[in-house]
Amino acid sequence: MKIKKLFIDLLFYIVGSFIYSVALTMFISPAQISPGGFTGLALIINYLIKIPTGMTIFILNIPLVLIAAKKFGKHFILGTAIATSILSLIIDICEKFIGAFEGDLILSSIFGGILMGVGLGLVLFRGATTGGIDIIGKLINDRFPFVSIGRTILLGDTAVIILSAIFHRNFSASLYSAVTVFITSVVVDKILYGSDGGKLIYIVTAKAKEISKKIITEVGRGVTIIEGTGAYSGENRQMLMCAVRVHQVSVVSKLAQSEDEGSFIIVCDATEIRGYGFNKK
Repeated sequence: MKIKKLFIDLLFYIVGSFIYSVALTMFISPAQISPGGFTGLALIINYLIKIPTGMTIFILNIPLVLIAAKKFGKHFILGTAIATSILSLIIDICEKFIGAFEGDLILSSIFGGILMGVGLGLVLFRGATTGGIDIIGKLINDRFPFVSIGRTILLGDTAVIILSAIFHRNFSASLYSAVTVFITSVVVDKILYGSDGGKLIYIVTAKAKEISKKIITEVGRGVTIIEGTGAYSGENRQMLMCAVRVHQVSVVSKLAQSEDEGSFIIVCDATEIRGYGFNKK
């Protein structure tokens, strides 16, 4: 079983790294667009002193992986070390054999962002990362819990994009870099959470049992009844909590309002839902 898992992990790392490397070599680097992070930093170093991009990424990650090995689990660090090594090697290979896209900059930023998101998403899907600012974010968050990982990554990416604009003397490219980073993050989220996402509906009502029964029988979703008290009125009320797919929101809302016109309905985004009826993994 462990051998099978390792094989699948390696397959995802290789395919993801290849897609990421194609995006970097064909679209991002030739257009002087910065993807942020250690990859963007490696591109700057490559531009200044012509050291291979993949090798630079690998060297930059060595001290971080060694430091993080003391903080995080063996699986995460081992997966990250393997994924980073594979990515670094494939980037340097692709730089020798894949030509540059010579079309419009906006096309480079869009397709580069999409492909980088797909490649990175495949690696993250198997529980590893490509190192860099992700690890820095985890280390800072471990030391200072009030500083979110996302904020650290955003600040790091922004700093690298600004540096890239300064060294390349191409400030319009930095705007395209922002587009690329945004698209990459959206695609990564879709790969990691897209199939598991949905909506969370809260219904404050005086007819909790009637609405619950209809949701269960007509929509096929489970419902949790939460007891509550109105802070202003002091009356005891019940609130229903129900996780649904996006297309089921209007159905549940109509069912609730048909039973209780005075019901109070709140709909929230649920990035990831695990359990019966959704992703069980």
